[in-house]
Amino acid sequence: MDYNGRKTAAVPVKNFVSTRNACKLCAPLGASIAYRGIEGCIPLIHGSQGCSTYIRRYTISHFREPIDIASSNFTESTAIFGGRENLSTALNNITRQYKPEAIGITSTCLSETIGENVPLYLGEYICEREKERAKNPDIRAPAIFYASTPSYKGTHITGFHAALYAAVTGLVRPELLSDPERSDRINIISGFVSAEDLREVHEILRDYDVPYTLLPDYSKTLDGDSWEVYEKLPSGGTKISAIQAMGKACGSVYLGKAVARDNNAGLWLQENCGVLLHQVLLPVGIENTDAFFAALNAVTGRETPERWRYTRGRLVDAYIDGHKYCYGKRAIVYGDEDFVLSVCSFLGEIGIIPVLAATGAKALVEESGTDQELTVLSEDTDFTTMLETAKDLSPDIVIGNSKGFYLSRNLGIPLVRCSFPIHDRIGGQRILTLGYRGTLNLFDRVCNALMQVKQEKAGKGWSYV
Repeated sequence: MDYNGRKTAAVPVKNFVSTRNACKLCAPLGASIAYRGIEGCIPLIHGSQGCSTYIRRYTISHFREPIDIASSNFTESTAIFGGRENLSTALNNITRQYKPEAIGITSTCLSETIGENVPLYLGEYICEREKERAKNPDIRAPAIFYASTPSYKGTHITGFHAALYAAVTGLVRPELLSDPERSDRINIISGFVSAEDLREVHEILRDYDVPYTLLPDYSKTLDGDSWEVYEKLPSGGTKISAIQAMGKACGSVYLGKAVARDNNAGLWLQENCGVLLHQVLLPVGIENTDAFFAALNAVTGRETPERWRYTRGRLVDAYIDGHKYCYGKRAIVYGDEDFVLSVCSFLGEIGIIPVLAATGAKALVEESGTDQELTVLSEDTDFTTMLETAKDLSPDIVIGNSKGFYLSRNLGIPLVRCSFPIHDRIGGQRILTLGYRGTLNLFDRVCNALMQVKQEKAGKGWSYV
């Protein structure tokens, strides 16, 4: 009734439900992983202590390695009056205690919301540091670069690419380059993949027998050997000098397309240093891996090494062997944009229909290369919504990180774990999905998961499927 007592029609109100268990992680986390792929670099979170604790928790549970993430340690007063002094103190403390080659700074929601002008702070800090070094040349001066990574503007993949862009644009000096200095070195700029995937990229490039720079490279820094003495900054990673020389390379290959133009380090090198860019989807599946090798052939002027042509043939043979187990099955795929697109393309090759592709950000569906009908594309979603949607899609398998166990358990279908994070199994950092061998590994795991379900539902103890 209205205030006069007259009856009125109810106005329908659209229900709003907050995000529950989002299908993404925070941008500073991705930036921190990228920074840890640079030799002697320590990430510095400009924000609260809780942000760095959250990042350490996720990365340690996945990589099973000790990981230091520094923080400028905002408090209530800092959030009101600004974090200039905190940032300066943090930089001094890190330089003194860790003696790093570089410090990679990443912002947070809090520091961005209050309008922190970090580039201004850093300019003043570096100016003061250089004045002190003029008096005392022994004062350490690590390289410093900054990425703006508020989580309300993106995902962990946004932060990852922003950090790479910050490192390249902060270290490469286009004004010092000239055409006669162009080298035969190539650049490989990688998306967010496993440490094992990075080792596979190294293996492939060694067979091309050309000098190269892989950025980032956390194949050792986040998956190294056992120490007798604790190392604050593990050995390994892309050398600072190698990043500085990326502007002289004869070409770049960028693994991943879910990167904004204003955060694309490869595009910046092309526009400012004349380094030709080849950008491909993550090489998962035959088609995407063929594109990766074609890019390498173009930039190196060489043919695909015989070893990898033979490996491709073995993969084709495996597809034939396992096709009867995969054809017509239906899959849920989720994770970061590049992972989802490349895996959907792979599934199309083996006859599996991706009925639900979910990502924490806008996906480039047209780039997926799959001929299969994508029944549902869910953008910026959460796992609760995914479960509600999936119940009507009759999926047979789930492919993605550990957060998808929620889907697997409730739907009663297997989960093939890959991507990040994997915190309920050992070896997440050693799962290989890139290249022909990685695709073969993923194919075997998908087939075996489907075969196991068939055995368990058979009703008899059949040993042959």
